[in-house]
Amino acid sequence: MGNLFIKRSLKPRYTYEEMQEIARIELERLKNISDEEYDKDIDYSDIPPLTDEELAKFKPARLRQKKSQNVAS
Repeated sequence: MGNLFIKRSLKPRYTYEEMQEIARIELERLKNISDEEYDKDIDYSDIPPLTDEELAKFKPARLRQKKSQNVAS
């Protein structure tokens, strides 16, 4: 049996300048999307709203104490 070699193209699909232009266009498109348009396909109906009591207990992650974990040997 002979060896099978797969030749890959060494030529990039886009030039560096083309990739910069594609990225610029995509960033501009993303900047122009409103929150309502972004969230229109997300169904939040199965998530219960937080109560005032729950919101009062909220602490940002950066302020929470890290719990130490004991690892049994």
